[in-house]
Amino acid sequence: MRLRHLLMMLAICLLWAGNIVAIKESVSAVPPLTSVALRYAFMLPVCLPFLRFVEGLPADGRPPPCMVLVIASGLLLGASFGLGALSFHLATNVSALAIAGQLGVPFSLLLAIAFAGERIQWRRSLGILMSFAGVTILVFDPRIFDERLALLLTVISALLWAASTLLLRRAAGVHVLNLMGWQALVSLPLLLFAAALFEPGALAVLPETPLSAIGWILYSGFLSSLVGHAGMAWMLQRYPVSTITPLTLPTPLLAIMLATLWYRTPITLPMVLGAALTLTGVGIIALRTARKAAR
Repeated sequence: MRLRHLLMMLAICLLWAGNIVAIKESVSAVPPLTSVALRYAFMLPVCLPFLRFVEGLPADGRPPPCMVLVIASGLLLGASFGLGALSFHLATNVSALAIAGQLGVPFSLLLAIAFAGERIQWRRSLGILMSFAGVTILVFDPRIFDERLALLLTVISALLWAASTLLLRRAAGVHVLNLMGWQALVSLPLLLFAAALFEPGALAVLPETPLSAIGWILYSGFLSSLVGHAGMAWMLQRYPVSTITPLTLPTPLLAIMLATLWYRTPITLPMVLGAALTLTGVGIIALRTARKAAR
């Protein structure tokens, strides 16, 4: 791999890792559902020029209803972002949420086993057990015990993200900005409705929102989502997934380190053990899955 492409992968990892601070800062100034709605509202105009009706693509020998898959995945992803933002709004220990959010990887594999006929051997089974064991350890950390609701919402958010990802696997080949455009288009009305219902008055006071909060929301929408995922799609067009996947593994570790430094989160032994188990399990799953895809 060329040096500039390695640097590009590092930049993508840093953008994704920094999003954990961006989310926490944005939901500290703007109610969580409203914050996610704004994120999609900022993304949609950029994606509109790429918006196309998705035709049926071959899968399992027959064309699936791809638009149904794209819309369903968009709704699931919007719900995932909404619950994730709510968990960040409730939590003070953002590092713990960064660890629990990694369960999206084992959830993706479990859903693929249940609904897509995926077969796994003992290594990935061990990775699943390690991932969940690591998050379980966090629950019993005295410093995190009072944030169980935020952790639970993060776990549910990770499950919804995994379900969205599973649906999008059937719509492979669709331009990433087209996918994001449909996701924003179908999720934005529901998020605005939920914000009006559960966060009354939030939209009315948006003109008074600090510019710093708007900046963090723009970071999530443009840098983390659009630039990060478009850059990843560009890299995957040039290198096999078995080459790219290992280069993304530092992202959760960078996110945890950044959150710990930014918010001066106390480092406890249960957190270290939980993070080590979860990240090792996620790494095993990601590397073995990428190796299988390469074969």
